Amino acid sequence: MNESLSGLKFFVRTFGCQMNENDSEHIAGILTQAGAGRANGPEDADIVVVNTCAVREKSEEKLYSYLGRLSGLKRKRHFLLGVAGCVAQVRKADLLKKKPFVDFIVGPDNYLELPAMVKNAAEAPSVMTGWGHDWMEIGAEKTVRENGWSAFIPVMEGCDNFCAYCIVPFSRGREKFRPLPNIIEEARSATGAGALEVQLLGQNVNSYRDPESGLGLAGLLDRVCAEPGAEWVRFITSHPKNFGDEIIEAMVRNPKVCRSLHLPLQSGSSRVLERMNRGYTREGYLALAGRIKAGLPGILLSTDVIVGFPGETEEDFEATCGLLREIRFANIFSFRYSSRPLTDAARGPDDVPLEVKRRRLVALQNLQKTIQVEINGSFVGRDVRVLSTGPSVKGGGRFTGRTEGSQVVNFDSASDPTGRFVTVRITGSGPYSLHGTGSGF
Repeated sequence: MNESLSGLKFFVRTFGCQMNENDSEHIAGILTQAGAGRANGPEDADIVVVNTCAVREKSEEKLYSYLGRLSGLKRKRHFLLGVAGCVAQVRKADLLKKKPFVDFIVGPDNYLELPAMVKNAAEAPSVMTGWGHDWMEIGAEKTVRENGWSAFIPVMEGCDNFCAYCIVPFSRGREKFRPLPNIIEEARSATGAGALEVQLLGQNVNSYRDPESGLGLAGLLDRVCAEPGAEWVRFITSHPKNFGDEIIEAMVRNPKVCRSLHLPLQSGSSRVLERMNRGYTREGYLALAGRIKAGLPGILLSTDVIVGFPGETEEDFEATCGLLREIRFANIFSFRYSSRPLTDAARGPDDVPLEVKRRRLVALQNLQKTIQVEINGSFVGRDVRVLSTGPSVKGGGRFTGRTEGSQVVNFDSASDPTGRFVTVRITGSGPYSLHGTGSGF
């Protein structure tokens, strides 16, 4: 073990998606293997790493706001401050010019160099944002998981789609696929350590191809589900344009695969989808959702929606609302369009006024809230299986967890069920969660 960071303490702050969360688990593992220990917060850390998201302008603004607070802390006590992840990759050394109190910048393909970077940063600021063409294997031995019951397992990284609004090909690079044996080995390690759920991760996970055998996502699901241990298997994120029927068939024949699917839509207008370079139409998305629901009755779908993309008219927006009414997603993540550097859309005018974007976003979210009230209300009186994740933020001695369909459940329990499956009788619901009483664990 490299003991070069022995005696130092680190803190990692994460912004972004599941891939960012998994990256933070890798960062923690790499620093731990180098001899460092975890701090409870930046106030008692020698090394602070801020792992960033660049997908939306608001995400980047949150980073700069947080860095501003850390700069005040740095004036009071010394620690090394690093920025990792997508903003680090996109902004590179320019970030040091904008925030000169930052000590090191590290992109997603360079995390294994962190111990050396930390040592060098004590002398002078350092930047590493190079790309490799091959998969960078980190593995379970250099991963410190946030919990023991649910394991993120990366299977690919990057994206070749170049959607007009999306910065991912520039922040994560082109698609790279993890060798199948490495995936299976990490799944076995995680479940051997007690994980009840594995989540297969990638920016476009259904494009996965094993570098040696050519096995796709359907075959990968078969292989992962054949392993003992994990009772739930999830995968995220999928792109509708290459979500083939073979994936639906793999989900049907493997009951371990959760009846929950995140399938980003972005817009319900074929005209806008074409301008976004999404590679499918409104009709194609509807047909795919129909095949998924027919093959997997009761599955709960979630999605992403952007409002106010350049050129979006009221008619386009109403087409999106109409599609939400027709498909009835169990959950959506909705955002106002914001221009991102390097993307095709950034080359043209951002011509939908901010007040129009705000109005459309509120209308969309109100519509979705009504749909979620109806969907969640249909679960009242039913017994559902919940993977408990700890005490509820609502307090009162209650616990929280998620169903197979990714619904949040807050429930009463006579003892602490954290990290176990619980049968919960649903007694109430709201737009964003279910409520009930747990038993049977």
